[in-house]
Amino acid sequence: MNARSIVLSLAFACTLVACKPSAPAAPLPAASRAQEMYSSRCVACHGPQGRGDGAAAAGLTPRPRDFADPSWHARATDEHLRRILVGGGSAVGLSGMMPPNPELATDTALRDALVAHVRTLMQRR
Repeated sequence: MNARSIVLSLAFACTLVACKPSAPAAPLPAASRAQEMYSSRCVACHGPQGRGDGAAAAGLTPRPRDFADPSWHARATDEHLRRILVGGGSAVGLSGMMPPNPELATDTALRDALVAHVRTLMQRR
């Protein structure tokens, strides 16, 4: 085999390796996805610690829910939280400023992990 053939063979082999489709990444566990969702969608109003003091909270009436409040956790059922997460605040007679997340109606693992995440915020007080 001459040098040109070797170079062409190596180039072809490199092309095959570079074009090989990568395996799809394993989906993140629901708890990790819930934390990401909270960070991307909820922090602006509810704040990173869930105290209702996010950057957008000052301009909202009523103020966002304080998830660190133990008395609220004692009253709020998981089912109530699920309805709010899916349908927004107006779905349960609360502020329409809390937007709906209709995709959570079918992604029940993420929805339930988000409820669990909100419950952990009470422990941070």
